[in-house]
Amino acid sequence: MRDRLQLSGMGCAACASAIETAIQSVPGVEDCAVNFGAEQAVVDYDSQRAKLEQILSAIADAGYSATPAISFGSTPSPSITNTPSPPQSLLLRVIAGSLISLLLMTGMVAMIIPLPPFLMNLHHPWVQWVLATPVMVWCGQPFFVGAWKSLQRRRADMNTLVALGTGAAYVYSLFVTVFPQVLVAQGLAVAVYYEAAVMIITLILLGRLLEQRARQRTSEAIHRLVGLQAKTARVLKDGVEQDVPLGVVQVGDEIRVRPGEKIPVDGWVTVGQSTVDEAMVTGEPMPVLKQPGDEVIGATLNTTGSFQFRAARVGADTMLAQIVQLVQAAQGSKAPIQKLADQVTAWFVPGVLAIALLTFTVWATVTGNPVKALITTVGVLIIACPCALGLATPTSIMVGTGKGAEHGILIKGADSLELAHKIQTVVLDKTGTLTAGKPVVTDFATTVGAGAAELDLLKTIAAVEQASEHPLAQAVVNYAQRQGIALDQFPPMEGFEAISGHGVQGRVAGQGLQIGTPTWLAAQGFSMQTWDNRAAAWANQAKTVVGVALEGRVVALIAIADALKPTSAMVVKSLQRLGLEVVMLTGDNPETAAAIAEAVGIHRYIARVRPDQKAAQIQALQQEGKVVAMVGDGINDAPALAQADVGMAIGTGTDVAISASDITLISGDLQGIVTAIQLSRATMANIRQNLFFAFIYNVAGIPIAAGVLYPLLGWLLNPIVAGAAMAFSSVSVVTNALRLRRFRPQAQPQ
Repeated sequence: MRDRLQLSGMGCAACASAIETAIQSVPGVEDCAVNFGAEQAVVDYDSQRAKLEQILSAIADAGYSATPAISFGSTPSPSITNTPSPPQSLLLRVIAGSLISLLLMTGMVAMIIPLPPFLMNLHHPWVQWVLATPVMVWCGQPFFVGAWKSLQRRRADMNTLVALGTGAAYVYSLFVTVFPQVLVAQGLAVAVYYEAAVMIITLILLGRLLEQRARQRTSEAIHRLVGLQAKTARVLKDGVEQDVPLGVVQVGDEIRVRPGEKIPVDGWVTVGQSTVDEAMVTGEPMPVLKQPGDEVIGATLNTTGSFQFRAARVGADTMLAQIVQLVQAAQGSKAPIQKLADQVTAWFVPGVLAIALLTFTVWATVTGNPVKALITTVGVLIIACPCALGLATPTSIMVGTGKGAEHGILIKGADSLELAHKIQTVVLDKTGTLTAGKPVVTDFATTVGAGAAELDLLKTIAAVEQASEHPLAQAVVNYAQRQGIALDQFPPMEGFEAISGHGVQGRVAGQGLQIGTPTWLAAQGFSMQTWDNRAAAWANQAKTVVGVALEGRVVALIAIADALKPTSAMVVKSLQRLGLEVVMLTGDNPETAAAIAEAVGIHRYIARVRPDQKAAQIQALQQEGKVVAMVGDGINDAPALAQADVGMAIGTGTDVAISASDITLISGDLQGIVTAIQLSRATMANIRQNLFFAFIYNVAGIPIAAGVLYPLLGWLLNPIVAGAAMAFSSVSVVTNALRLRRFRPQAQPQ
């Protein structure tokens, strides 16, 4: 069983590690991932051995709180918030700390510049103590309470560092305020550091406020998806229309949608027709015509006509709900690259404490000045920040998966998003992936002439083909309809007969009609001599050729093919421009495979591949040392999708294929393959930048705070500067991750 939990009380990435440890200690928990960026945990557990209450209790025992996250579609009016809004108390603490910091800094200025007498008093130690104490007690409460809880559990986290640093500065200043004579006797300067403690707390709180607000923006894609949902539905009962809340709509309800309204739930059109804008869910830019029998998706926008449909999926079963849940799961998952950051974070705080102790010892021993030793130690404690490391990966993953959803690409997990940038070979299934997956008439040649005579012949042909259930016959009927011939215009037909593997025949208006393969017609005594060249040319183009004989002579030739999707050739070229090898898999014979491959620009194809051999072909490519992506849509593609390093399913395909894949292209547009790979590359580049910033910040910042530059420059890092640097390190990482929101697929070749 899998549950998603909303967490609170985390102050840094070390907290996330502590929660993971607590959850994993519960017997029956199989796996868990705590996302510091989203403040959520995804827990997989055996419901027979572990209960949700036990997991929540373990989190509470670790000093944090958790509640089950709301699932989209589980309530009539769901409210999904991936990242909670910053609490009002945090803003008030920042304001209070800022005002008192301003007063204390004014007191510092009074040491240099003469000010009015009442402002000069701000420099007095007792006045500074009165101003600083409320900040330490109230504004600094989260740090000291968190540090105490960590101490009780024999852990150390970010709260420990801040509490030790600011607490040391405050206690030292209080000692100097009460017993200044002790320092005078030692020949040391009498100086207090209340302003440093107050400003450090204020700056760190300000950093957290800005960080939380920035992190909220990482889940904007989820909020936009949720906002698409209609609030009510116009249900027809006993011939009466009634607006009802979305939560009471049931499967089987008849619902009417007017122009300009959102479709409330998923279903099938029963009456009327219209064009529907599905861009917000599938990423498909052009409105789609919907007629009786067509599927409609909840939250899409009806544009032109009015129609009626029958509800098929409601609540958590709708496509929109499933998209939201899948994106949330992906945002809560961990990418393999995050493991390094997690390992560093686990040892980070203890390491910083050790460095701080060493810093104090060295400075106190070498200089004999405990004040200078204290200041450098406070700087080390304050500048160290595991938060940036903890946010480097999850924030980019959250934005990246959200952008994927906006482009009609569902990414099941962070590992899939990371691996996609390593793809070297893309394997495309032919039928239903490169092609539309159903036969269509591509060419129609006759000897009766154009205009009305051609249409009359087509009506006669369609009248016979209409009686057949063969897919090629249906393609001819559909072609006739596309030429403007309605079904009720087909003339009466009699004496229909289907000859298995060859064709059909019947009589229309007293005339005998035979429709079938050229070989069969020739065997019936019909001359194909004038048609042979054309038939051979179409066959070389991987088209199925059908001849039509009327009253003793062949009068027409029809070419039928599983037509290529309009974007297939362009997508193949785009993938090749990205440096990827493109391979086609097909069960067709080599001649047909060669024709299709040439048409789309594929140089390597594998023909006569049975459905049960597809996974083996993927494995063979992997054994060549390649990272392989498989793109398919059918049930027989599922094993290959699972075998591939990255499986991409066409969203218009089967549920089995989609469930076996790592990435789903909702609209079925192959352009999604290119977009997914480009998005993966952009996301991984962003993650590497974040990790670089986080590591460099700590690698450079901690030694500087410890005073490594003092022998060369005679300069020590002011603890206030250290606090500001620490506060904004996390903000810089989140802000960099937010640049992914500007991701746009690169222009494609023409």
